[in-house]
Amino acid sequence: MAKEIKFTEEEVGQINNLRNQVGNVFTQLGQVSVERNKRLAELEKVENELLEKHSNLVEEERELFKGLNEKYGDGNYDPTTNTFIPVSQETKAEQ
Repeated sequence: MAKEIKFTEEEVGQINNLRNQVGNVFTQLGQVSVERNKRLAELEKVENELLEKHSNLVEEERELFKGLNEKYGDGNYDPTTNTFIPVSQETKAEQ
């Protein structure tokens, strides 16, 4: 049978110090993982809300232009001059 050897107090201290450091790193990794998942969930929620708002705005835009088209007919709107130029029946026939 092999002879039993005792570590010195310094060696035991180094082992315990290393174990504590490894334990601290694992604890911090766990905390970072939990925080990352929390933030990702929050970002996904905000992203989904913004996507829904965008969809609503697209629908609102579609309805607005549908109503304007029914009221004024086909044409082109110039936002810089705030004018609407109807497409004439002749232009439509050429297309």
